Amino acid sequence: MSAGATGRTLTGPQKCAVLFMAVGSHDAAKILQKLTSSEVETITREIIEMPSVEPDVVNFVLQEFQETSRKLAQTTARGGEDFARQLLKQALGETHAGAIIEKVRENEENAAFAQLKRAAPDQIAGALRGEHPQTIALVLSHLDGRHASAVIQALSAELGGDVLFRMARMERVFPEALALVESIVKRKVAASTAGAVTTTGGPGVVARLLNVTGGPLEEELMGAIEQRDAEIASKVKALMFVFEDILLIDSKGIQRLLREIDTKELALSLKAASDELKTHIKSQMSERAASALDEEIELMGPVRVKEVEAAHARIIEAVRRLEQAGEIIVKSQGADNEIIP
Repeated sequence: MSAGATGRTLTGPQKCAVLFMAVGSHDAAKILQKLTSSEVETITREIIEMPSVEPDVVNFVLQEFQETSRKLAQTTARGGEDFARQLLKQALGETHAGAIIEKVRENEENAAFAQLKRAAPDQIAGALRGEHPQTIALVLSHLDGRHASAVIQALSAELGGDVLFRMARMERVFPEALALVESIVKRKVAASTAGAVTTTGGPGVVARLLNVTGGPLEEELMGAIEQRDAEIASKVKALMFVFEDILLIDSKGIQRLLREIDTKELALSLKAASDELKTHIKSQMSERAASALDEEIELMGPVRVKEVEAAHARIIEAVRRLEQAGEIIVKSQGADNEIIP
């Protein structure tokens, strides 16, 4: 160390070197094991270049180290999702950070409601009966459509409609609401819950639930939602049948639907459809017509997404019109709605 140097003029690596020299080789070695090879090399170089250090410099470095350690010990460590997201973003980038956060959320949600998902629908309905409809909506939004539908059917139509309405309006869950649900699940369904769930509900959840309910109960529940809010009901209806759900239409129904759609419209709608759906539709066409459809799709070239979505909307409207007229049947996934030939 140069003559006249003080603790205040030392660089960070020089202060580390002084600290290591002061604590002795045994303790210094333990600290060095926690550092990177580059850091070890830097500090070693500084130790070699300062064969002796004045006592006042050593005291300054030790006091500064103690003060810094004391402040760190009194500082509350800040965590939470925002901190984790920022940390992952810096390390992995925005895309990977978002994917990891969502995976953690999903794992926490699955763990929190694992016991609930294993419970029988009538048990869940019995446990939740008497609770606020908003609480029931939050619980059911974490079940799959078939499970939630069975619970809804175990409730009264009035309560079921209220619950579905609230599910359709639900977007984010505040910690207070989550704490309440955790308490209900733990107390009444014996589930040990932990973690944070942030996104649930919405018209899509209700639409999927009603899709597997079917029959008069579906109409009654939808009517209850319409009485509460026509706009919410409209959003739910718009999501209740998606284009790929054409797979739920039987052979006779597909043949009837094809009479309502011209080849160009059908080709446009199938531009990004699954192979399963394409096969399902072409199986009800003549070999010549199916070949012409494939050719039309190939010759169409690139198309705008909004054009395909518009074609989907027109065909879905045709499906609904024919279903209401009783000319086609969209098979429900519920056992009570199986068709007897």
